[in-house]
Amino acid sequence: MNPFRISAKVLTVAVAATFAIAGHAQELTGTLKKIKDTGTITIGHRESSIPFSYLDDKQQPVGYAMDLCMKVVDAVKAELKLPALKVNLQPVTSANRIPLMQNGTIDMECGSTTNSVERQKQVAFGPTYFVINVTAAVKKSSGIKTLADLNNRTVSTTSGTTSVPLLKVYEKTKHVDVKEIYGKDHAESFLLLAQDRTSAFVMDDILLAGQIANSANPGDYVILQESLRTEPYSMMMRKDDPQFKALVDRTVAAVMKSGEIEKIYAKWFQNPIPPKGVNMNFPMSPAIKEAFANPNDKGV
Repeated sequence: MNPFRISAKVLTVAVAATFAIAGHAQELTGTLKKIKDTGTITIGHRESSIPFSYLDDKQQPVGYAMDLCMKVVDAVKAELKLPALKVNLQPVTSANRIPLMQNGTIDMECGSTTNSVERQKQVAFGPTYFVINVTAAVKKSSGIKTLADLNNRTVSTTSGTTSVPLLKVYEKTKHVDVKEIYGKDHAESFLLLAQDRTSAFVMDDILLAGQIANSANPGDYVILQESLRTEPYSMMMRKDDPQFKALVDRTVAAVMKSGEIEKIYAKWFQNPIPPKGVNMNFPMSPAIKEAFANPNDKGV
């Protein structure tokens, strides 16, 4: 066999590969193109969604969702060959997180955001990384045992969350009359309960547990066993952005399939966490284990 012909063939393949790589680089779209062009990725984070995304004693965002999002940031650095990629951290609230995603202010939101079919009309989601029940926290001294006991009472919930429409549906179908006061974030909503300005704080069970665990008197509160709905949490990104979504999906799925997710979960839900060293003592539910075993972005 003529060695020149082999070399020529190898050269042809190499040249073709080079053009393919160059072509691929030119074909970047959406969020990845934005990140490549600016050398920056902007992460939306929460300030009081314990232990998903919240501020520690140094006022730095930390949490379970933040750890997972940093895995995506590392994948972006590798994909775009940008080891010095700048990471901007932008605080968001339940009310403004979707608009800030849509207008390009943030590239990915790392918090306690429910993946719902309704929200999928506006934004996209990565694989489910937590599953919660929407319920209520009350003071033990209140005598409230069920959601129906909230009739003719005032409750707090957080603006822009799925708890708001769920509570309204419950009122309508169960003929319960509840007055709502809306906090701008979970810390404010919980404070309304702590100060007895409301009889209950309606929210996701794990977020209620986080607020209670970090309160001055955790033993004063109880979380009701009833659930308005079971919901999946996942990181949020822009809609109709297949390149970035594919990167997020395969990165998070790899963390789950490798078993690394179990270590990250234990770090935030079964060990002392900053700033107070409180342990959430929140073992994985069967629904959470199922989400890790079969990564998916199905909404409710």
